[in-house]
Formats: sequence, C-alpha cells, structure tokens
Amino acid sequence: MASLRVATWNINSLRLRVGLLDKLVEALGPDVICLQETKVPDLLFPAEALQPLGYPHTVFRGMKGYNGVAILSRVPLELHDTAPDWCGKGDCRHVAATLQTPGGPVELHNFYVPAGGDVPDRTQNPKYGHKLDFIAEARSWFAARTLSRSVLVGDLNIAPLENDVWSHKQLLDVVSHTPPETEGLNAWMDAGFVDAVRHFVPPEQKLYSWWSYRNQDWRASDRGRRLDHVWVTPDLESGLRSQTILRDARDWPRGSDHVPVCVEMEV
Repeated sequence: MASLRVATWNINSLRLRVGLLDKLVEALGPDVICLQETKVPDLLFPAEALQPLGYPHTVFRGMKGYNGVAILSRVPLELHDTAPDWCGKGDCRHVAATLQTPGGPVELHNFYVPAGGDVPDRTQNPKYGHKLDFIAEARSWFAARTLSRSVLVGDLNIAPLENDVWSHKQLLDVVSHTPPETEGLNAWMDAGFVDAVRHFVPPEQKLYSWWSYRNQDWRASDRGRRLDHVWVTPDLESGLRSQTILRDARDWPRGSDHVPVCVEMEV
C-alpha cells in the first residue's frame, strides 16, 4: 500500500497568494494540492510560478475574477471528465482527476460549492436556491454511480455539524449552517462517502477551517466554521492515517480566510 497525502485549500486568488504555497508544502508535504477560488482563467494559469514546487501534474478549470479550481499533483493523473455542468452555469466549481497510485487508481473530486449569499431564503435570494440545487444535483449524481477508491475535497461552504461552528444556536439562520444546507450536505456525503476529518476528531469537539476577515483577533474570538472538507469512500476509511487543519496558516501574510486541510491515507 502507498501513502497519499491530499491537501485542500481555498486560496482566495491563486495569483495573489501563489507565494504562500511554499509554506503549505513545507508544513504539510502533500502529494496532491487541491485549490479553490483560484480566480484565474485557464489561459493565465500561473504554471511557471508553480513549477518550482515540484507538482508537475495539473488539471484546472478557471474563469476571470471568481470561482475556479485546480489540482496540483506529484502523482501522475488524468482528467476525469464525466460530471455534468452543475446547474448548467458553466462556473468552474469542480474538477476531477484519476490519480495513478501504486496501489491502483484513485478518483479525486475537487469542489467549490456556491457560498449562497446572505439571506437563507430561496425566493428572496436566488444564490441560496442555487446552492441548495447544486448540493442536490451533486448528491444525485454521486448516488447514481458505483463509487470505489474515491476522494472528494473542497470548500463545500457548509458547516454540517453542531460543533463545526462556534455557536450552533446563533448560526442556525446564517447561510452555511442552516438546516436545508446541513441536511443537503449530509445527504450528499451519505450517497457514498465518510467524513475523513471527523474520522479522527469526535463530533463533540469544536473544529473550524475558516475565520472571517472581520475578526480582528481571530484566535481570541475563535468564531470559526468548518467549511473545508475531505471525504473518502468507505473502502478507503480503514487506510486513513492522519488529519491536519493548519490553523497557523490563518496568520500567513495576506493569507486566505480559509486554512489548508490535509488527510493522509493508505491507498
């Protein structure tokens, strides 16, 4: 069995923060890096700037100004391109690849789920409706497939458990933790995955991967949410070895409001 370390990070502009990837590699040593909110069209993808990192295999989908996803890998990969255009919007929120590991192929999906705006009402806020529709469509697509040796990561923009937010009661009507979102995300996960991070951290324990830029002293207030996830199919669960949420990355100069999440597994 080979060891595989997969990191996911909403980098919040790849070209703005490309220099911080050195810190991620030094801290986590991942075999694969999945990025969200790259905010760069494919023609301008900074391949030369990434070259010194030592991840020669890449797939990416991007657009100008917002969204965008990328996979950087030390492991040979092939683009996995059977998923639909989610909600028919063509908005570069998903890219997938088949990793060629010594233990056999591993299917990897990297998602950036819509944030959903501020008002948790489908009628008043179409962005919220889009988010719920996106989750439902993804759940249906994965439920209809026979999944094995698969990993799903990304900024899923939902904190599904009570202790994935700093205050369950106060955030029940805040987008990212409303019942329609959490129920939808859990249904998607139940369509074929297990939560690889919570495999190590019991649900009774607080766990966050995002702290708002509005929190001047984010460590002191610690009003976080766990929006970034790593899921694996049940056949990989017994091979899970460790998880890391790199909290210190929140203090990196001009850092993202998300921090990297990394899971190591035997594949």
